[in-house]
Amino acid sequence: MEFIDENGPSLPSNIADDDRIPYGSQHIGNRCRKLAEVGLLENLGTGVYVLTAEGKSYLEGERSVEETPESSEESEKGTNGV
Repeated sequence: MEFIDENGPSLPSNIADDDRIPYGSQHIGNRCRKLAEVGLLENLGTGVYVLTAEGKSYLEGERSVEETPESSEESEKGTNGV
């Protein structure tokens, strides 16, 4: 999320190419999908992920993951969020 915040919309493979990121594009893609499920990222439909307003609030410390509507629904179902 911080990478996307700093660099703008990105593909998981572009994130993986950054020397600061110790994970491969498959792992990053999986994490991006999970973050999109809870509303912190949005997939633009081409595999490019962008930070949502909720994601920006989370990075700025104004919101916790538990406060996102999607994670609240997951908690009610008894499953773990991100």
